[in-house]
Amino acid sequence: MLKADLFHHQSKMPNNFLKTIPKKEQALRAIEMFKDEYLLDFINVEELGVRDPQDIDERVVENSIVQNIKNFIMTFGKSFTYQGHQVHYEKMGHDHWVDLLFFNRELRSIVVVELKKGAFKTAYLGQLAAYLRILDDDERLPGENPSVGIILCKDADKAYVEYVLQDYNKPMGVGTYKVTQERLRELLPPEEEMKRLMEQDV
Repeated sequence: MLKADLFHHQSKMPNNFLKTIPKKEQALRAIEMFKDEYLLDFINVEELGVRDPQDIDERVVENSIVQNIKNFIMTFGKSFTYQGHQVHYEKMGHDHWVDLLFFNRELRSIVVVELKKGAFKTAYLGQLAAYLRILDDDERLPGENPSVGIILCKDADKAYVEYVLQDYNKPMGVGTYKVTQERLRELLPPEEEMKRLMEQDV
């Protein structure tokens, strides 16, 4: 049921791919590939010892993804090859650390995934644009398409994201993620209703 529900999120990630990926076919492929929401159901909040999902640090999520990289790639989509996490790039005396780095064979593009603990902020786009510029200048090989950047955060106003993405010239999209405990809460009745139902069964 959860997997079927995520199907409805396919091709709905706010992005600027049509404007920034030169080949329309590649842009459409990128749009189809990414979802606006990802269920990271291999991250168990209780095992992490965190009582409230809001308290989960982005580095904790990142480490859980790295430990379960096969599951993450299957969640994220096909044709992804994992390149590394916290990948360091130095440019003109400035250090940059990319959260998660992939290569997608279908897009023939480097794909950067930046994880954010809270709600979407416009500053994240500037950071991501800098990473993409560096990767295109220093890492992209002849024949490869422009690098693509994805921000995964806890919450995002999709209409607002689409609006602010218009002026960026690097391919970027913004999605959200959920962990198991949050998703289960959505599917279960409210806590008071649960208590009432349990009292009826006694």
